[in-house]
Order: sequence, then structure tokens, then C-alpha cells
Amino acid sequence: MGDHALFFYGTLMAPQILHRVIHGRTDPEPWQKGLLRFRPAILHGYRRHRVRHAEYPGIVPAKPSNAPSGGSAPISTSVLGTLVSGLTDGDIYRLDLFEGEEYSKEQVTVRTLREGDNGQGKLQDILSSAGEDSDGKGEEVVAVTYVFTLGEEHLEEEWDFETFKRDKLARWIGADERQWQSM
Repeated sequence: MGDHALFFYGTLMAPQILHRVIHGRTDPEPWQKGLLRFRPAILHGYRRHRVRHAEYPGIVPAKPSNAPSGGSAPISTSVLGTLVSGLTDGDIYRLDLFEGEEYSKEQVTVRTLREGDNGQGKLQDILSSAGEDSDGKGEEVVAVTYVFTLGEEHLEEEWDFETFKRDKLARWIGADERQWQSM
């Protein structure tokens, strides 16, 4: 079992996409699934936005002036996501390739969510549908996450995981296998 813990806040919150990136398929062997622990978590002090001309988000530290221009709706200064532990050095290598040069890895502190915490239900649904363990105990955990580095001018409105699941997830997990074989 690996000893890395990462906080995911975008497409990689879907276990099928994460498994595809690190194992090469959306439904890996049971022993591969068993190496990872998925827990809903929240990261305070950051904002999540859709990357311009993309289907995925980026996070940036929350500042009063970092809302992308043209956006009028209030944007949350906390990000709901998934804490995944048990990742190996090889998993991290493949995740770094997947994330590319648009992101840098940063150490953050997240709080796992307990039953009844606001926002857990929707995330719990996708984790449960994938048969993943997500029994958050409400503890603070030091993890690594990928922070968007290209600048706020490349960000748009707040990115929504539920909209992504509804409109894009099926296409992402059904993507051409050759794209994932090279990672």
C-alpha cells in the first residue's frame, strides 16, 4: 500500500477517472481498488473555477479580488472534494503527467466530512456507486493537492461536480483507451 494522500476537487473525484489514470482502466482489479481509501473532505481558503475552454477545474487561494472577471455570483471560499489515501509513488507519477504543467503540487490541510456534514450526500453518492469506502471521521489531514498556476485570467465561473457528472462523466470514462495506455 502506498503512503501518499491527495485531495482531489475536480474530475479525479470520480473514482472511475482516478482509476483510469493510475491503473489504466475505469474498473481495475479488486486488489487495486482495495489499496485506496476514499473520503469526502473539505479544503478551506481556496476557490474552484472552471478552466477556460476546458471541462475541468483549477483551484486558487481565496482572495477578495480573485473572482474571474465577468462573474457576478458569489463563489465559495471552501472546496468540497475527495481525500484519497494509499497512493503509491507510481500513482503520483501518473497523476503528475495527467495534471500537466498547468498545476503545481502543494501541501494543504483538509477536514474529512462526517455523516450529515453539508455537501457530503452528493459526493457520497458517487463514491458509493463505485463501491468505495468513504466513512469520513471529521479529522484534519495533511495532504497534497494540485493548484492551478497559469493565472486567474484562464479561469471562469465556479466549476460544479454535479454538472460534470451529469453532462460529461460518461464521455470521460468512455474515452479512447489508447489515450490512457501511454500514462
